[in-house]
Amino acid sequence: MAKSKLLRMDNIGIVVESLDETISFFEELGLELEGRATIEGEWAGRITGLGNQHVEVAMMVTPDGHSRLEISRFLRPAVISDHRTAPVNAFGYLRAMFTVDDIDELLIRLRRHGAELVGEVVQYENSYRLCYIRGPEGLLIGLAEQLDNK
Repeated sequence: MAKSKLLRMDNIGIVVESLDETISFFEELGLELEGRATIEGEWAGRITGLGNQHVEVAMMVTPDGHSRLEISRFLRPAVISDHRTAPVNAFGYLRAMFTVDDIDELLIRLRRHGAELVGEVVQYENSYRLCYIRGPEGLLIGLAEQLDNK
């Protein structure tokens, strides 16, 4: 029997309180809303282990069409844990990193959506400018600007 192989990473999921605010933020970042739906019922709970659930979901896609971000707002069951403001070195904490063409210009636009710089924008050798920001609801987002193409 042939060994099963990984084909691709499909998406990263995050859970938020405000779907509209988070969609707006990620649209400003450059992702496109691919679709929005409500998922509910026992069948979905069998996947997640949460039982009879009711969730609003938005799928966002990067401009190249290769990566997706699934944003969920749980209506049932209630959210029981909140990791949004955990530091980057917390166990199990995730951050998404996006490559952008101009960090400085993007930071100005994202600040209008409530984004805050975590530390500072730092240059790594002659390769990248990097930073972390806190987006809507304290979500940790990494930004990388590649320098060798400029």
